[in-house]
Amino acid sequence: MALRSVALQAQNRTSSFFILTQRLVHRVQTQSVRAFSSAILSPPSKAVVYELHGSPDAVTRVIELPPVEVKENDVCVKMLAAPINPSDINRIEGVYPVRPQVPAVGGYEGVGEVHSVGSAVKDLSPGDWVIPSPPSFGTWQSYIVKDQNVWHKINKDLPMEYAATVTVNPLTALRMLDDYISLNSGDAIVQNGATSIVGQCIIQIARYRGIHNVNIIRDRAGSDEVKERLKSLGADEVFTESKLEVKNVKSLLGNTPEPALGFNCVGGNAASLVLKFLRQGGTMVTYGGMSKKPVTVSTSSFIFKDLSLRGFWLQKWMTTDKAKESRIMIDYLLGLVREEKLKYEMELVPFDSFHVALDKALGKLGSHPKQVIKF
Repeated sequence: MALRSVALQAQNRTSSFFILTQRLVHRVQTQSVRAFSSAILSPPSKAVVYELHGSPDAVTRVIELPPVEVKENDVCVKMLAAPINPSDINRIEGVYPVRPQVPAVGGYEGVGEVHSVGSAVKDLSPGDWVIPSPPSFGTWQSYIVKDQNVWHKINKDLPMEYAATVTVNPLTALRMLDDYISLNSGDAIVQNGATSIVGQCIIQIARYRGIHNVNIIRDRAGSDEVKERLKSLGADEVFTESKLEVKNVKSLLGNTPEPALGFNCVGGNAASLVLKFLRQGGTMVTYGGMSKKPVTVSTSSFIFKDLSLRGFWLQKWMTTDKAKESRIMIDYLLGLVREEKLKYEMELVPFDSFHVALDKALGKLGSHPKQVIKF
């Protein structure tokens, strides 16, 4: 009976995979129904796909998709690199507010090289580097065909992993620094989750603009090394959470002014610590909740300090006709990368080892840098 059960489970997985493949192939073929021998076709594409929502390591498969017609306004892009972001994982799990219809190809941002263009495309040529801007579902595949308006041409004189990851995390950092209050050189901000890529970008952009930054990290082994690494990026102050269990945290600031703006991506006690640092009339922006605990605010913080609580979601901002504006900001951020004023740790992993990279991104193999798939 046990052997029969195992056999049935294997048969069901094979059947599900076959159905998934057929659905995706059918979807691609319907796009190519008008393709004749004279039409431009993309090469076949390898893609990471999922038919059902669930744990990414259980529901994703790598399959081959057939060629797609490159119509007159289309651009066929050979993907070079694409990251595995937490939001990509949440989409596959089915818990992200906006997600593609399944069956779907994973991934949301990345960088590629133009392979071929349709007859009406004038501003892009084979060999150009492009990124989907605003980001677009389905970047975990070796070739993508989309309308020319999806693609933003960038310079090729920088590491591909930075081009692949510039849109989600660095742009979030830049927007949050700019959108809520007017910060001037000499002002200060405070944040938790300082070791995240968004946190590291906030430190470096703030330093570049002459803005002091106070950073909160969790207590863990090696916290002294983490502090030194963040200070090498430009952090003014770095505190572990336990260090801040005092009545007056502002006494720890020294010559750093009271922060006017705070960023929270953790929630729970870590969010309360950000609030304790804020000056009268300060604002805290929440863009994540890694602890899965709510943000709680004392009544006195509202009444006597007049604090404001805001939220930020990049995808919502990007869907409000911000394509042109966001591309200017992306070029600005890539300029900082080129000048070595913006950096963060990543690990390039061959596409053939996708599921190893996925296990690392899921935390199954310990702590690792952001995983970036190289095609």
